[in-house]
Amino acid sequence: MEADSESLALAAADGDGGAFSALLARHYDALFRLCFRLTGARAEAEDLTQDICAALPAKLASYRAQARFTTWLWRVAVNAAHDRRRRAATHARHADGWGDWEKNRRAADGEAADALDWLTQAMRALPHDLRDTLALVLDDMTHAEAAEVLGLSEGTVSWRISEAKTKLRALRASEDQP
Repeated sequence: MEADSESLALAAADGDGGAFSALLARHYDALFRLCFRLTGARAEAEDLTQDICAALPAKLASYRAQARFTTWLWRVAVNAAHDRRRRAATHARHADGWGDWEKNRRAADGEAADALDWLTQAMRALPHDLRDTLALVLDDMTHAEAAEVLGLSEGTVSWRISEAKTKLRALRASEDQP
């Protein structure tokens, strides 16, 4: 019989390496997909996913099985994405004034983003709260589960999804006009 993720997480928190390996095997691909939706760039998603996996053994000590393991893991991922964005914004502020090097780096980032599919690009244009919410719901979470991960009410999640759809429609319409 296969153990559920919650039991594996509790065992991994107690130092069971096999349970930790089973958790990673079970959830790594879904975690990467969420990280990709949160960041909009493959390389950034790979880095974020690896950072989360590296920190997971220590973070599992705080897991209490009061929520589904995936709900807890998605909250860890959203927090890690927020932290990464804050660090990137700090680095960008400190790099301001570094001249052509920074302009070239930003241009290269823009070219890399152009290679992504339309939805990923459009999601990057959304405010962070709408993008995070949409990324969770696109990852087959219900509004109630997304609300639990984000620490919001289910109604707020539904409103954010509606706002994201409205913004995406407007963006698509503006692109389609000659």
